[in-house]
Amino acid sequence: MTYFLDLRHAPVGGGLAPSVATFAGTSLADYAGVRQDELLTAVSGRDVLIATHGFNVNRADGIACLSNWGSLLQLPPNAAFVGLLWPGDSIWAHGLDYPEEPKIANEAGLLLAGFLDSHFAGIASLSFASHSLGARVVLQTIQELQMPVRRATIMAGAIEDNCLNTEYKNAAAKVDEFSVLSSKKDEVLSVDFPIGNFIAGIIAEGHPWWRAALGHCGPVNPRPGNVLVPFEIPDNWKFEHGNYLQIDSAPVPVLPVPTNVPPNGSPIPALDGAGNPARGWQEAFSSAFASTRFR
Repeated sequence: MTYFLDLRHAPVGGGLAPSVATFAGTSLADYAGVRQDELLTAVSGRDVLIATHGFNVNRADGIACLSNWGSLLQLPPNAAFVGLLWPGDSIWAHGLDYPEEPKIANEAGLLLAGFLDSHFAGIASLSFASHSLGARVVLQTIQELQMPVRRATIMAGAIEDNCLNTEYKNAAAKVDEFSVLSSKKDEVLSVDFPIGNFIAGIIAEGHPWWRAALGHCGPVNPRPGNVLVPFEIPDNWKFEHGNYLQIDSAPVPVLPVPTNVPPNGSPIPALDGAGNPARGWQEAFSSAFASTRFR
């Protein structure tokens, strides 16, 4: 069972709920509300990792991918994993509302920060992980939080590559250790992200406002001193945008921790008996990396 903080007003699309709800489950079928004090008791005194999904993910898919990824994490005994759901899915046209979603992500961060400051004072430490546009939810949350943040892991960040030096400079400075996972083979971030930014108001490629995504090439230099390296997934792994939180049927290999990002050209970390890439190796890698950077 996975505990969730749910910021959604509706199962599909829609805006933010007026307040944060607490739920538990592993799929939409068994997703049930739990008393807030039950969740707070479960995380009290623990090192908490809150992880969230990205853009164009409805409630059912968010529950499924975060529950699955959470089950693959290799966290210390005193850790507690909590999933975060927010309304980043298309409101009206299969993702064409992307220019509106950063605003929703920012508002989600504001709502979550207030909740955590009010209710999570009893935990040992707070850390975050995110995928895609969930980076903006996490960074906005950290920016607004009064409580300290121990770790942050931004995977395939669908946010500008200079954000840690500009818009979220203060958020980056508040984290003890900051990790990024990026892939130059992420076609969503290499093509769709700049196009989405263009639609949102950027003039043209080459304009000073035209930025690459954090999850495509990583953070620009000079990077904040608390950003750990390496962060670029080998090109030959062909790691795509959906691979980080994807769901494969069992068995998914468990990669031993510590797991770091190897040099370009390194072999895929898990093979099956025939020498082919093992089913589920991508989410095994992202979860092992996040587990390593959490410790």
